[in-house]
Amino acid sequence: MLPAMAFNLIFAFCKNDIMKKDIKAPVAEKQLTKLEKHGDIREDNYFWMRLTDEQKNAEVKDNQTQKVYDYLNAENDFYDKMTVETNDFQEQLFQEMKGRIKEDDESVPYKSNGYFYITRYEKGQQYPIFSRKKENLEAKEEIMFNVNDEAKGHEYFQLGGLSISPNNKLTTFAVDTVSRRQYIIQVKNLESGEIYSDKIENTTGGSVWANDNKTLFYTKKDPVTLRSSQIYKHILGTDTKDDVLVFEEEDETFGTFVTKTKSKKYIVIGSYNTVSSEYQVLEADKPNGNFKVIHPRERNLEYDIAHYEDHFYIKTNKDGATNFKLMKTPEKKTSKENWVDVIPHREDTLFEDFSIFKEYLVLEERNEGLNKIRIKRWDNTLDYYLPFEEETYSADVYSNPEFDTNVIRYSYNSMTTPSSIIDFNMKDQSKNIKKEQEVLGGAFDKKNYVSKRIWVTTRDGEKVVVSIVHHRDTKIDENTPVLQYAYGSYGYTIPDGFSTTRLSLLDRGFVYALAHIRGSQYLGREWYEDGKMLKKKNTFTDFIDCSKYLIDNGYTSPKHLYAMGGSAGGLLMGAIVNMNPELYNGIIAAVPFVDVISTMLDDSIPLTTGEYDEWGNPNDKEYYDYIKSYSPYDQVVAKEYPNMLITTGLHDSQVQYWEPAKWVAKLREVKTDSNMLFLHTNMEAGHGGASGRFDALKELAEEYTFFLMLEEKLEK
Repeated sequence: MLPAMAFNLIFAFCKNDIMKKDIKAPVAEKQLTKLEKHGDIREDNYFWMRLTDEQKNAEVKDNQTQKVYDYLNAENDFYDKMTVETNDFQEQLFQEMKGRIKEDDESVPYKSNGYFYITRYEKGQQYPIFSRKKENLEAKEEIMFNVNDEAKGHEYFQLGGLSISPNNKLTTFAVDTVSRRQYIIQVKNLESGEIYSDKIENTTGGSVWANDNKTLFYTKKDPVTLRSSQIYKHILGTDTKDDVLVFEEEDETFGTFVTKTKSKKYIVIGSYNTVSSEYQVLEADKPNGNFKVIHPRERNLEYDIAHYEDHFYIKTNKDGATNFKLMKTPEKKTSKENWVDVIPHREDTLFEDFSIFKEYLVLEERNEGLNKIRIKRWDNTLDYYLPFEEETYSADVYSNPEFDTNVIRYSYNSMTTPSSIIDFNMKDQSKNIKKEQEVLGGAFDKKNYVSKRIWVTTRDGEKVVVSIVHHRDTKIDENTPVLQYAYGSYGYTIPDGFSTTRLSLLDRGFVYALAHIRGSQYLGREWYEDGKMLKKKNTFTDFIDCSKYLIDNGYTSPKHLYAMGGSAGGLLMGAIVNMNPELYNGIIAAVPFVDVISTMLDDSIPLTTGEYDEWGNPNDKEYYDYIKSYSPYDQVVAKEYPNMLITTGLHDSQVQYWEPAKWVAKLREVKTDSNMLFLHTNMEAGHGGASGRFDALKELAEEYTFFLMLEEKLEK
C-alpha cells in the first residue's frame, strides 16, 4: 500500500484498462540477413533497420530510410495510444518535479585569471546563461552567452567548450544541434561581442589556447567512427583549411584529446584506451615547437599527469599498483625509470584523482566504497582527511582553477542530504558553505527520509553493496515497490547522491536501491576488472543476486520489484531479463547497448575499436563465443518477459538507435506473455536525451509514470 504521505494522485487509467485490445502493436517486417563469423551463422531478421548518417540527413528519404522512420514512428504512436490515459498524470508529475527546482538558480562563482565566472538560469527558461564579473562580485555582469537566444529554432541545442584566452578577451565555444556530439568550434570577442569567421567543424568541442592568445589546439573526430583521432593547430583569422595537423592517433583502439596544465606552462596531448595511456607536452609559450612524449605507451600502463614547479606528478598503475599511486618525475627527465613514489600504492584504497595547489596536494580516494578527500602540505607539516559522518554519501573536489590559494572547493551530498558547495580552508580547517541546494515546494524535510548500505553475498562469495533510500513512513514488506538501479561498466561508480526528482517515487512509497555491482570501481580497481571482458557476466549475476536478496529478505517481491539502467546499464537490463525475467514486474532500458556482438564486430560504428579492452574483440573466437552468450539481442528466446519500456534517440552516436529498435522487434516476435512492451524514440535527440532542462524532466516524468502505472495496476 502507498504510505499516508503520498500525494493521492490517481491515474485516470485506473477507470479504464489501458491495454486496449483494438490497438495492435507494430509488427516489423522481417528480412533475413545471415551473419557469419568463426564458422558460426547468426540469423538477423531486423538488420535492415540500420541507417547511415547520410540516409538520415537526406532531404528526400529513400525506401529503406522511409521504412525505418515508419517503423519508429509506428512504435511511438503505439506507445502514445497505449499510455494516453497517463498524460495528465505525466504533466502533474512534471510540474511536481519542476516545482522543486529553483528556476532562477545560479552556480557558485569561481575565480580564474582575475574574473569570476557564473552559470545561471532565469525563470521559465530551458537553457543557461554564461556570464562573468571582473575582479569582484559587485562588478558589472558581462553576459558571454545567453543560450536561450542561441537555441531558438533548434529542437536540440548544446553549447559548451568555453575556453577563455589568457588575456581574457576571447573565448571559444562549441555548438551541437544534432545530438551526435560533433561540435562546431567558433571564437567570440568578449569585448566587442563579435563572432569571428573562424569555424571549425567535426570536433569534440574542446579547445586550448596557447599563451600568445591567437593559437588554438583542438581535437577532430573521424567523420564515420567519431573517434577522436587528430589534434590540429589553428591560427586565429586564418582559413581552417590551412590548420596544421600536429598529431594523429593512428592506433584505432586509442582516442586523443588536448588540454592545458593548471600551471598554464604546458599544452598537453593525451592518448588513451581502456588499459593504456600516453602524454605529450609542449610549452604553451612556444606553440610552434614540437611536442615531447612523457613516456611512450605500454600495454597495461596507465598514467595521468599534472605539472608543479619543476616536476610532473603522475597518477599511475606502474609496478602493479592496481589501485594506482602518485609518483613524480623531473620536467627534463620524464621516462618512467625516473619516476619516484610520492603516495605509495595501497591494497585497500583506490586512488581516484588529485589536485595540485601552491602549498597543498589534495587526494581523492575511495575506501570500502566511500569517498575520501585527503589534504597534505608539500612540506609534510599537515596530512589529514576531511570528516564525513553519514553512512553513505558522495564528496568530490569541485572547480578549483586557482593555484595560489589555501581554499579548496568541494561538493557534498547524500541520498537524503541535498547538495552543498563548500569552500574549505586547508590552513585553518574552517569551512564556508557557499550554496545549499534548495528543494522548493515546501514538502521536503530530510528527516523524513532514511538511507543505509546493505552488503549482499553473491553466488561466488563476493559482497556487493546496495545503497538504499526511502521515506521514513514507508512500510517495508513483500508489497513494497522497489526500484533497483545500476550501471556496472567502464569502472564508473554511480555516486550515492541526492535527487529532487527521485522524491516523486519515494513520496509514493517506493524504495530506491542502487547496486554497486562489479564493473564499477566502488570497491577498488579489482572490482572493475572482475566485471569486464571474460568476467562480464559477474555484472549481471551481481545485480540478480541483489534482487534475490531484496526479495528473500522481505524488502519486496517479484510483483513489486522494478529495474532500470541506461546505455551499458541498458545492456545490464537486457541481460537480466533474459536470465531471470521472473524477478521483475517492470524494466526500463534507456538507450540500451543490446546488440553487442554485431556492434563489436563492426569497426565502422562509433566507439567500437576503442572498446575492445572493455568487452573483448569478437574477431577472436574466445571473445566472440563469450559475448554472444550474454548479448541480449542474441539471447532473446520464446518465454515470458516483464513489462518493458525501451527508450532511444535517433541521433545517438554511442548506442545506435537500431539496437533497441531491433531488440523490441525481436521481443515482439517471440515473447509468450501479454505484458507491456514499448519502444519510445526521441526523433530529435541522441544519447543524452533532450537538451533543455525542462524537456529532460518531461522524459523522466514519462519513465517514472511507467513504474507508477504498473504499481497502480497492482492496487486495482
